[in-house]
Formats: sequence, C-alpha cells, structure tokens
Amino acid sequence: MHRFDTKRVRAFACVWACLMAGARARAAEPADALFPFVLPWDDASPGAANLSDWLPKPAGKFGHVRSGPDGHLYAGDERIRFFGVDLSFGANLPTHADAEKVAARLAKFGVNIVRFHIMDMRRYPDGLLARSAANTSDLDPEGLDRLDYFVAQLARSGIYANVCLLNYRPLCAADGLPQEIEQPDDGPFQRRHVVGFFDGRVLDAQKTYARNLLTHRNAYTDHAYADDPAVAFVEINNENGLIHAWLDGQVDRLAELFQTELATQWNQWLRRRYGSTANLRQAWAASEQPLGGELLTNGDFVRQTEGWTFECRRPDAEAAAVAADTGPDAFPVAKSVELRVAKPGSQSWFVRFEQAGFAVREGGAFTVSFWARADQPCTLHVGIEQTHEPWHVLSSRKDAPLTAQWKWFCYSVSVGESDARARLVFDPPMQAGSCWLAGVSLRPGGVVGLGANEGFEGDPVPAFAAARFQERSADAQRDWMRFLWETENDYWQTMYRFLKDELSVRALIIGTVVGCSTPNLMAKMDCLDAHAYWQHPVFPGRPWDPANWFVRNETMVNDCGGVLPGLALRRVQGKPFCVTEYGNPAPNTYVAEGHLLRAAYAALQDWDYISASRYSHSSQWDLRRIDDFFDIHQHPTKMVTLIPAAALFLRGDVQAARELVVAELDRAHETDLLRGAHAWDLVHAGSVGVSRETALVHRVALATEGGSVPADALWPEEVQAAGDCFASDTGQLLWDLRTPKRGTVTVNAARSKAVIGFGGGKRFELGEVVIEPGPTCQDGWSAVTVTAMTGDFGAPPCRMLVTATGKAENTQMGWKNAEKSSVGKDWGEAPTLVEGVPAKIALPFSTGAVRAWPLNPCGQRGAPMTVSASADGKAVIALGPQYRTLWYEVEVR
Repeated sequence: MHRFDTKRVRAFACVWACLMAGARARAAEPADALFPFVLPWDDASPGAANLSDWLPKPAGKFGHVRSGPDGHLYAGDERIRFFGVDLSFGANLPTHADAEKVAARLAKFGVNIVRFHIMDMRRYPDGLLARSAANTSDLDPEGLDRLDYFVAQLARSGIYANVCLLNYRPLCAADGLPQEIEQPDDGPFQRRHVVGFFDGRVLDAQKTYARNLLTHRNAYTDHAYADDPAVAFVEINNENGLIHAWLDGQVDRLAELFQTELATQWNQWLRRRYGSTANLRQAWAASEQPLGGELLTNGDFVRQTEGWTFECRRPDAEAAAVAADTGPDAFPVAKSVELRVAKPGSQSWFVRFEQAGFAVREGGAFTVSFWARADQPCTLHVGIEQTHEPWHVLSSRKDAPLTAQWKWFCYSVSVGESDARARLVFDPPMQAGSCWLAGVSLRPGGVVGLGANEGFEGDPVPAFAAARFQERSADAQRDWMRFLWETENDYWQTMYRFLKDELSVRALIIGTVVGCSTPNLMAKMDCLDAHAYWQHPVFPGRPWDPANWFVRNETMVNDCGGVLPGLALRRVQGKPFCVTEYGNPAPNTYVAEGHLLRAAYAALQDWDYISASRYSHSSQWDLRRIDDFFDIHQHPTKMVTLIPAAALFLRGDVQAARELVVAELDRAHETDLLRGAHAWDLVHAGSVGVSRETALVHRVALATEGGSVPADALWPEEVQAAGDCFASDTGQLLWDLRTPKRGTVTVNAARSKAVIGFGGGKRFELGEVVIEPGPTCQDGWSAVTVTAMTGDFGAPPCRMLVTATGKAENTQMGWKNAEKSSVGKDWGEAPTLVEGVPAKIALPFSTGAVRAWPLNPCGQRGAPMTVSASADGKAVIALGPQYRTLWYEVEVR
C-alpha cells in the first residue's frame, strides 16, 4: 500500500478548488477589472502565509497568563502579546468537525486568542442558553459540548480563550426577577443589565450564569473554565457601566420600581454624608446660578427667520427653513419655522438651524427652551457650539423627542470653555420630513441646589435625571457623580471578589471598557480594555435597521490617527492594556488599512492584546462573500492583511515608542470631570491635557489614584505634537498629511515595510526596500506590505510575504449611492471581487538571488514571476492585476 503525504493532498485539493472557483466566477467580472478572490474557510495549508508555527502549543503550556511587575502580560517567564478575533452568536459553537478546521485556520493567520462574545443572548444553536429553560442561566448541554470541544481544539492550536460573561443576555422574570425587568428596551437588553449595578437580585442572576459556566468542567481538557490555563481572560460586563448608562439616559427610562430603589440608596448616601437637610441645602446652594435675561433675537419668529441662519450642505443634503403662520395653542404668538428636510446628509451637521452673536464663559449654565413638533416621531438635537475654527461643541447636546403634537422643552446646559462668538444650534433628525420650532429662548443661569420641599424630612431628593442634570448646582452635580461612582465601584468589586474568591477564577479579570466606565474604576481590575470602530454603521431611523443605515466610505489615513489616539488615551500606567474589539466595518472600500494601522500603532504604544471584531457571527463558514458589517472570515483584504499585521504587533516588528507621556487623574478630579462627560466618552488622558497627536509619536498613559509616574516620563505640557506630519520617536512610523486628502502612513521596521494610503505614483524609500505603488481604483489608494517571514532584508537567506490590497466588494453589490456608503439589505452575491494593486518592490539583492511567485487564495505558489533589475542593480518585482492575487512570496538565496 502506498503511503500518502496528507498535507500535500490537502494543499493540492485547496489549490484546485481555488482555481475552479475563480474560473466559474470570471464571467461576472465588472468593467473596472475586479476579479474573484475567495480564501477557503477551512484552509490551513502550509506555506509563506502560515503563521501557526509562531504560536507555542498548547495554549497554557507555561501556566496561567499573569500580569508582570512592568504592567505587561506573561506566560511563564516570557512576555506574551495577544492577537485575536471575536466570535458571536452561533460562531461560538461550531460542530466538532468545523471546530477543528476553524481552529487550524485561525492559527494559520497568527490568531492566538479568541474572545467568546455574545453567546449569552440566544438559545442554542445560536447561543449557549438552554433550549428547554425559560430562564437565562441554564446552559444547553449540547451547546456546552460544542463549546468545550472548540476550546480544546483552539488550545491545541496554541489559541487562548477570553470568556465574556454578560453581553446581551435577556434577563427575565424566570430568573427570579421582578416582572418589571422585562419592560420594553430600545437596545439589546442592556438596560436590564444596568439594574444589576444597584439591585442585588439582578446581580445574583449574573452570578448564577457565571457560576454555571465557569465551574463547568470541560471533558476534553479536564479543566473547569475557572482553572483552565488556556482561559486567559474573563470579562465581567461588555460595554456597560452605571455612569455610562445614566449619561446615556438609560437610567431615566428604567421602570419605576428600579428608579425608586436607586433614589432610596441616593438619599441614604446623602444622609450619611450630610446628616441634616440644613447641611445639605447649604452645601448645594453655593454654586446656584439665577436665571438671567434673553440672549436671542426673534425667538418667536414674528419677523420670520430674521436673525437666524439655515445651513444646508449640498448636494449631500437638500433642506429648507420656511416661516409658518402656525404655533402651539399655549404660546401667545402663532408663528414658527418649519425645518423641511427632503434629503438628509450623512453627517448631522449637514443640515442645521442656528443663531449666533452671544458669548459664553467656562462653567456657565444656560437655559434653552422651545416648542417643537414633527410630522413623524423623531429626535431634534440642540446645543451650543463655536462659530469658528476649531468648531468646538461648547455644551452638552440635548435630544428632544418629537411627536405630531406641540410639546414644550426646557433644558439647562453647561459650557465647557469660554468663547466670545458662540451659537445656538438645532440639528434636525437625519431623515426626510419636517419639524417645527416656536418660542425659542436662551437665557444664562437657571440652576438650583436643593428644591424647596426636598430633604430628609420632606420630599426625598429625587434621583437626578440625565436630561435635567444641568438644572442642578455644580455642588449637587458633584455629589450625584460621587454617588454613582461609589455605587458602580461596589458592583465591580463585588463581581471581582465573587469570581476570584468564590469561583477561584485563575484568569485575569477585565471589568468593561474604559469609555463605558472610568480609568480609576477599571484600574482596580487586572487589565484595562477599550473598544473602537472606524466608521461604525449609523442608523438614522430605528437601531440596527438592516435596510436603513450607512457606513461612511472614508479612509482613516486622512484623519490624523482616526480612532487610534482615542484608544491610546485610555491606557493606565502599570496595567496591561487590551483592545478586545476593533473594527473597520464593511462595505467601506478602504478597510484593507484597518488591521495594519491598528497593529502598527498598538505596537508603538506597547499594548498587550488587540482583537479584530469580528471573525464570524454564525456557523455558516463557507459563504465566499462579505457577509455583513463586521465579519472578517470571508473578507479577502481583511484576512490577507492579518499576516503582516501579526508581524507588526505579535512578533513586535514595530518597536515601542522610546518616550512615555503620562498625565495624572485622581478620583476627585475624575468625578468632577464626569459632570460634563458623554456616555461613550467618559474621561481619559485627553481630558487632562494629552493631545491626540501625541499618541502618534510617543507612548501615552494615565496615572490613576495611587499610581506612580515613572521618573523618566514626560508631562503633557513638555510635548509638542502638532502639524501635518507625525513621525514616531522610533523613526519607524510616519503619518503624513502634508497633501490634503491624500494621506499616507509608512512603516519602516527591520523586518516589516508598508505604504498605506494614497501612495500611487510616489516612491517610498524604506531602508533597504523601495515601494512604488501604482494607480488604483481609488485614486492611488492602496495598502502594500513587505514582511520578512524568515531572515531579514539585510542579507540572504530570506523569505518574504508581500501583500497588495485595495478595493473589495461582492458580486452585484447593491450600492445605494455614488459615495458607496450603503447597500441596505442587498449585500450582493458570491464570490467577493478584489482589485489587483500594481506596485514595484525593489530589494537590496541581485536579480539572480531573488525568486518570486504570486500566491493563490490558499497561499500556494503559482508560476514564477519575472524579476528585473533597477538602474542601481536592485532586484525589482512588479506586482499587478494580471496575477489575480492579493499576496506574493519572495525568496532570496
């Protein structure tokens, strides 16, 4: 009997399948020369594009992952970085056969951790909840078996697990909770989770689920999840916090039962602090501001729209402001203005109605009131902003929910900075239709401390509503924030101690993301976390409407760091820093930049864990097309660029910045800053003086209460990072914005080179390697990388992987507009089509020493390419669409 090399058989089958798929789809190739390119979902074939040998196996072989004294992660005696993906819904629970293939493919692309996300929302097979139970704490036996086998297969491939405990679980009365927990929610059940921050019954329900999952023993590893060394992290609560939820208005919309409980705890807190109503009244009265005179002219529209300005950014939006002889019956003047939107813009500020001509001072309070209605339910936005560069938003923005009936709205807003030329701005909803305004007023002041009948002996002090928070004095606001902070801290500490002491969890504990909680609160956990998306989907109508949405089709290279500086500003000195969710959502046609920019600047910032959101949300693995906003497993440019991104971060090709900039933020300052914070942007290093641009040059961190500042650290005021070109202090990264709207980012590391952005027609000398991107479908925009997989660019032998990525879209994708910001429900068909990016790569070797091959979707070699010589004798490889590929292998002997 013949002995077969099974790896070669699989590789040949993979090559043949890829070639046949391309041949079948060639007839559908569009006029702009896109071609089919599908990476098989189950491919783990060897080759230059396989990183599985980089992963120590099995995961956990060196014991439990721990935090070292330097604030980084360690496995045994060696520092470890995590380069991961998220899974959601049914993707967490593949069949046994699929689990083996998915694990092997993830290892091929350098993934060494999987975040088990949103497996608590649905019942099996789309989630882990038991099919036979009405509650949300019993786990499905078959679902558990699938999870167990998958975790074991991942560990076998060198891939760790991150278990997220509370995502979107629909807590209900069957969990032993009051019926009111099931009140209608305008989000995926997160308002129910908010109650757990102050209600012991909901907290106990969270504990029950955690106990059932983490104490369950995996038959395939013989470990409970609580003590499995391959489980590196446990997250308590995804994207949630009491302060965050209150700022978002979620607490204001809780059932009366829960609001009463929170108010009771609030009054108990006040009594402990002040002892008597008289003391409380005196403490809150010092910062009261009486109501002043009117600042606006023609707020009753008697002179039509005189004194007002209407802005409409055409052709993106079509709208008009029209005076009307109608108004609310309760208002003495029957006049109003109709804001008529025929076509909403893709930004809220594309259509706005405003009046300028008044000054504001930092810390000042203003009362804005008006009557409004609309032809359909919608939300009108109002706030105070600058009339000049840098166009700062000066006050908190208020959201007025409109109906067909006239309604009076009155808000107090506080101003964060002084300005002599301010304006009151109304932004209509981002949908077609009309809304009417009448009786608009803006007056300084209007804040009080304790109400006339409020106190410990009379009416209880109400829980402060977010929508009316600015009506209270600064001292009252500070107390409310202290109360929320301490209440939220009790929750995090209770859950932390429950996991560590009662369940004996050995994994590192993450609370939630900094952004939904505060740096000082999260610094008490084992690690800190943050999330970000470049151009997250926007839903102008109802949330997550699959037909009505847009993703702005813009590249991050034009945006001075994009979302990356915001992540850097949330790191706490001395603690491991994780980014467990990061996405560049489809159908944005520039997403090939996403992994590369994220990995490069994560390495510069010396972070410990980055994760792409997400690998898949279902167990339909063989789709051969882009499936939705987030999933990457069938997105060719996102998957191909994982390899060079892993080298940048996981292998550490980009060095950590030499200089560290640290700002201090203690608890008292933090709670004070929270008075002017936003729900998804609480406080961070930017709140205390660190500029966003600094994160493109140096490492950035916060020193929280009790933390120390390294002796050699720089203070924010010592750093000047401005202009239009930002070079990292290592010299390896350059974010170049010198040509407007044609930004580029270059990587010049010892083993990794890259040109990302509008490089077409330019020559980039990156040490020994020269990259010259050519013309592309997107005006010269592309992402070209050269990675030394073995050896380096200095001397042979060396093996390189080259990627050249650009535009990608599905066959017959149903674009809804010219800017390609939405396809509605029409995501198109398989296969996905990609652009063949032209580029010349010059290497510091003779032509005789260099061989090159285009790679098929499985990473296997095609016919050899021609290697030519430059004028100075360097070997030159010319990439192009004729090779119908996104990646190439280069060998130097």
